[in-house]
Order: sequence, then structure tokens, then C-alpha cells
Amino acid sequence: MTCPNILWYCTDQQRFDTIGALGNPHVQTPTIDGLVREGVAFTNTYCQSPICTPSRASFMTGLYPSRARNTRNGNDTFPEDIPLISKLIADSGYNCGMIGKFHLVSAGKRPEPRLDDGFTYWQHSHAPRDDWPEGTHAYADWVREKGGDLDAMRESENRVDPELHQTTWASDCAIDYISQDHGGKPWLLNVNVYDPHPPFIPPKEYEERFKAADMPGPHFKESDLAHQKSLESVDFQQNARRPEECNAKSAQAKYYAMIALIDDQLARILQTLDETGQRENTVIIFTSDHGETLGDHGLMFKGCRFYEGLVKVPLIFSFPSAFQSNLQCDGLVELLDLSATLLDIAGLDIPEYHQGQTLTPILKGQEPGNHIRESARCEYFDALDPHFTGGTGSFATMYRTERYKLVVYHDHNVGELYDLQEDPWEFNDLWSDPEQSDPRNRLIFESFNQHVNLTTNVGSKRIAPM
Repeated sequence: MTCPNILWYCTDQQRFDTIGALGNPHVQTPTIDGLVREGVAFTNTYCQSPICTPSRASFMTGLYPSRARNTRNGNDTFPEDIPLISKLIADSGYNCGMIGKFHLVSAGKRPEPRLDDGFTYWQHSHAPRDDWPEGTHAYADWVREKGGDLDAMRESENRVDPELHQTTWASDCAIDYISQDHGGKPWLLNVNVYDPHPPFIPPKEYEERFKAADMPGPHFKESDLAHQKSLESVDFQQNARRPEECNAKSAQAKYYAMIALIDDQLARILQTLDETGQRENTVIIFTSDHGETLGDHGLMFKGCRFYEGLVKVPLIFSFPSAFQSNLQCDGLVELLDLSATLLDIAGLDIPEYHQGQTLTPILKGQEPGNHIRESARCEYFDALDPHFTGGTGSFATMYRTERYKLVVYHDHNVGELYDLQEDPWEFNDLWSDPEQSDPRNRLIFESFNQHVNLTTNVGSKRIAPM
């Protein structure tokens, strides 16, 4: 059987709870809603870091960030001994393309260096700015060729024209790639738009669709201020403030506007699949690298925290000819499992070192999706530069079971514990509750064992008994 094409659409910093068909009545996501109805949505999917580079390094290798030795934004190099899944898939016979952000190594003050990635089609745009030399940033060059001034548009009242937006450029590139003659080979296209990453500056015509007064606002209680004060020495991009002090509803409206543009532009790509007769043989995947606090608990943006809005992401598969339709699975999933599933879909054996598990038995209806993993893990190891946090490089881990979420800030001698069954939005920290000492100690022990077992690098393979 011929392997299917793979369209892998990855947004940047998109929360899990931003899709109409999955319960948000305030967004406008008809295209993504269609994927949910005709596909499988994993509603408890956790990234392996709340920060871009370590998360992307993780799902591009199938290893936890610490195991991949790549836990920081701003890193100079990437380990040469760890193959990227795109390279493995390309070596198996796929044509592979990449559009937009990649961010496995730093693109700060330089164009992002290419790795041994397997991509023969490469249209790179780290961010929708004009910060890189001409000829090294495909999106900025495209805007320039069309007579646009990207920096001026970003600062203008109307913001960037939708016709010149990076999300639109990504769709143009995707349409170009999908329409090419691939010589009878299956293809994988990885589309990485920058939105809805801050700054929240959607085109004005999209912003006008969403009114701050109509927004539900963040998950916040007054007690959050004191709680975040107790954690203020732990890295984060902003100190906690009340929703009205950080204009949280306005930010939420703009964030939803950016997602609406993504949805419209994704529709153009899917239309091209239909028009070229490739839709039936193309697996469509929609996900994001991590989430956004968006005012929850008084916090905006990202950093060393592990609240649901920041570490839980969308994960949707659509392939009606072979996968189930209109199925929502609430078992625990990691983005590492997306990595393993991509390899499985492409017909590859999953390497022994890989730390994800394939979801294809669930997608094909061979296994239920209500109990997938015993736990999910997320890491923050000096992930953001002090330029963004003013901090000193915190080290922390999250260990999430079906009921509990344990967070340990290893260099601050403090932690958090939440009973997500009773407290799904994490307002009641049980870490210091003497009545919860038994579950806390048990979870700390389990988390420590998991850390040792999953992240220890034992070195090269053994070739003899001694």
C-alpha cells in the first residue's frame, strides 16, 4: 500500500481551548472544526516544554528536551548525533517540505542555520519581522517583492495587510508545494506559522470581528496574586496582574482574531488538496508547539509555569479514508506521540531510542483513546534567556497523571500540586496541605523515577561485556 501524503500544520503558542468544535463558543474556527468532525482530536495533549525551541527539538526528535540535550531558546548548535524525524521520513522515500518557523537553533542576530533535516523544499521565516539580511528570510523578501514595508505595517493602525501576512504567505507556499509534481512519491509538508504568538497584532479587519467586551476573560481569582508572588523568583516573562491591569480580554480578542486568520488560510490549503485530487490520500494534522497563559492566574505570555493553558495544545488528525471520524479522546498524550505517529504513518519502524508511542491504533479504531499514557511530562531547564524573564535560569518539571499535576521548581525548593479532578483550572495549590502529604510524596517519588529513567543518557552502545 502506498504511504499517504502528510500535511502537518503547526501554529505557535496556541492553547488547547481555542477551537469551536472542542467547546469554545467565542472563536471562529470553521475549518479546524471540520477537521475535528471528520477526524480524531486528542483533548489532553501536553507539550514537552512550554518554550519554543525545547518543545520543537523534542517533537522533531522523539526525545524529551533534556534527553535531546536541547533545552534552551537561543542555543548555538544542535546535537549532530540525533536524527530529525523529517530526515528519517525523507530517507524512507518521501519528498519533504518545510514552511515558516523551525527554531531548533537560534535565529537571533543571524539566519537560522540549516540542519540535516531532509527537507528539499525550504521556505524559512522565523518570525514576521524584517530582522534578517535580504535573501535569508523568505517571508520578508516576499513582502518586499510585493512592495510592502513589513516594519511600517506592523506599527500602523491597520497592522499587516492580510494579503501580506505571514500566515497568508505560508498558505501561498503550501499551495505551491502541494501543486508540484512529486514524481509519484508521497510528500510531507510541515507548515509552521508564527501566529498566535505575541505580540497580539492581528490585521485590523480581523481584530474588528472580536470585541473585548464579549470575551469570557481568563481563569483568574484574587488569590492568584499572592500565589504568583510566592513564585516570583521563578522565571516568567511578566509578573502577575489582575485581568483588567493587563487588558486580558483585549488580548484574548486579538488572540482569537489571529486564530481566525489561521483558520481562513488553512482553508485555502485544504481547498488546494481538493482541487488537485489529493485530499483523500493526505493525512492532515493540526497542532501547536505550546500554549499561552493569556491572563490565566494573572500571567501573560510564557515562562517557567505549567498551567493548562500553557502546556496543553491542540492535536487533531484527519484522514477519513483510514482513520476514525468525529472522535474526541481524553487520554493523556504527549507531542512525542505525534512524532512516533508520523513515523508510523510514513511506514517506518519507530527507532528503539524513540520515547513516543504511536497513536495509529487509536486513529484506526483498534484501541480506545480514554487511557493512553499513565502520565505526561514537561520540562523547563534554563529555557528562556534573562533578557525575557529577568531571571536566572530556572529548572523545573511537571508530572501529570490522570488526576494530579505535580510541579517541582528544583532550584527554588518549592512546588505546586493540583487535583485536576476537583480543580481543573488549578486554583487550589495543595503542595503545603498536610492532608495531601501522602499523594504529594508519592508523586514526587514517581516523578523522580520517571526523570531518571527517561532522561539519563547512558552513552554509546555496549559492544562487549567489559
